[in-house]
Amino acid sequence: MKAEFHDSALRDLSPLDRALFQAFGAGPIRVPPFHHVHHAVEKQAARHPDLTAVEHLGESITYAELNRRAELLAEFLTRAGVRPGECVGLFLTRSISMVVGILGILKAGAAYVPQDVRIAPEVHLRHIVRTARINFVLTTSEHRSKLPDSLGTVIAIDEVPDASDFRRTPTGNAKIAAVIFTSGTTGRPNGVQVTHANLCNVLLTAPGCLGVTPGTRVSQLLNIAFDMAMWEILGTLAHGGTLVVRGSDIEQTASTVDVVIATPSVLASLDPAACSRVRTVAVAGERCPQALADTWARQAVFHNSCGPTEVTIVNTVQRYEPGGPLTIGKPVPNTTVYVLDENLRPCPIGEVGEMWAGGECVTAGYLGDPSLTAERYRPDPFLGGDHLMFRTRDLGRWTRDGQLEHHGRTDDQVKVRGFRVELDAVTSALERAADCSRATTLLHNGTLVGFISPASAMPEQARRAVEEHLPYYCVPTLIVPVDTLPTTERGKVDRRALLSRLDGQKETVA
Repeated sequence: MKAEFHDSALRDLSPLDRALFQAFGAGPIRVPPFHHVHHAVEKQAARHPDLTAVEHLGESITYAELNRRAELLAEFLTRAGVRPGECVGLFLTRSISMVVGILGILKAGAAYVPQDVRIAPEVHLRHIVRTARINFVLTTSEHRSKLPDSLGTVIAIDEVPDASDFRRTPTGNAKIAAVIFTSGTTGRPNGVQVTHANLCNVLLTAPGCLGVTPGTRVSQLLNIAFDMAMWEILGTLAHGGTLVVRGSDIEQTASTVDVVIATPSVLASLDPAACSRVRTVAVAGERCPQALADTWARQAVFHNSCGPTEVTIVNTVQRYEPGGPLTIGKPVPNTTVYVLDENLRPCPIGEVGEMWAGGECVTAGYLGDPSLTAERYRPDPFLGGDHLMFRTRDLGRWTRDGQLEHHGRTDDQVKVRGFRVELDAVTSALERAADCSRATTLLHNGTLVGFISPASAMPEQARRAVEEHLPYYCVPTLIVPVDTLPTTERGKVDRRALLSRLDGQKETVA
């Protein structure tokens, strides 16, 4: 069973395309078992109190103890003055206390706002505190002294007084679970309001649950400020899995788990042979190279996913089989995807258009920025009522069997010699070279520059691969081999770092 689209919104399509637009664009209807994600974790603690919930650098905590510590923290926050619906900063780094902090904030009826205190600059933290109107910041004793002054009331999670007997003050349930700050177009980060309903929809239904069951070991590799970290942390604990929080060695952690959730850049840093235990992999956050998908799909169930923070971690998923076409799959349950033209009219099946997302994945807008919210979140003419759809700025097209192909970003379309070029298409062509495992393409001073990895890859072979598959104006002027593609703190290719390497490079193909 799927949601029904309004006929009036489909009138520009042929009868066949109208039927396919509806069949492809709506995910199945499923009812998540909980309305608040921490209630799912509480149920696991009641069912499996002695199971290990979290491991980090040789330390561990059971579900019973995790729940007790989170309850104690929630009561401490409530008595300190935290009110339901309020935002609480979580400014620290990976640790068991980080997980206690997340659950404690949710249990208090508040929304958590995560930042990695080691790498977030002071101006960034102050903007977040001001935008989210944060009065309370949770950290650890290790990092308290590293926080800027005047951020509000700072509480060290590991210094909350223990109490063997206390009575919880009743608190209301909040709508917003977390506020995730993403890179804004103005240079200032935008705070995306992710609801409990959003999280329960993607984390508590298939395929987002990733088959995690009590005892399944799941790695926590990503920056806690990144929306995919919610998939790692809350997705694991909601199903009774063991969250293995990494230290400095990503591969050492990944080698001990059953499930890895990562960006393609982070996954590419892992040796599959060293991670033979891994049986399920999910990637999102950036384009996945075909060779990387093929490598991991030979030893694990491989999910290629897509979706910006504004549509709750991911809203399309493909279970990829080695050698098959790599797509971003189909809408997850209770969500929709529309491929529309510039006038917001449905594109015929097979035509490239901009992807808009609807249904239960659509978040509650940007905190404190109603004008940007109104620009990116629009009334949904297909579902109608008070439903909203979100403009993802991703380009896509439906295949004839109902899979979504990703065709880059609207902001990755550039003009070269008067021609419009999709940078992702050039990158895909570069990676067709036999000795190139990963690539990326940038526009620099009006010309295309390709970066290929590893450093032993031959630029001439990569250039020929582009010439064989794309028009002449898509061939990069410069192709630079690098050992590895640098990544940002969120695990995506760092384009600024690559551009800084161009100083002194000749404007020719080496």
